[in-house]
Amino acid sequence: QVQLVESGGGSVQAGGSLRLSCAASGTSFSMYGWFRQAPGKEREGVAVITSGGRTTYGDSVKGRFTISKDNAKNTLYLQMNSLKPEDTAMYFCAANSWSPVLLRLRPGDFGYWGQGTQVTVSS
Repeated sequence: QVQLVESGGGSVQAGGSLRLSCAASGTSFSMYGWFRQAPGKEREGVAVITSGGRTTYGDSVKGRFTISKDNAKNTLYLQMNSLKPEDTAMYFCAANSWSPVLLRLRPGDFGYWGQGTQVTVSS
């Protein structure tokens, strides 16, 4: 059974940091991603990483967020620094069995999703 379980969300003041984790189980994946969705808004791509280490980031998080993966633990991470109130959202982990040549931040490229973890940044 494929499972993606996020953890690490919470409330933090602007300028603070959080690290999200996503424990993957059930199969191996070629591509992982973090997405977020604020109330009333569409799901937005945050960062994507392949099993080979290729990454891409959304413009709004470049230089502040870092996606990484611990292959031994089969766990995905998102280190979030310099958090802003506009980063407030539900954050979702996603994975897929294959990765395209050109990485994109598109939810449709991912077949497996976690339940999400809430991040709230106060000013």
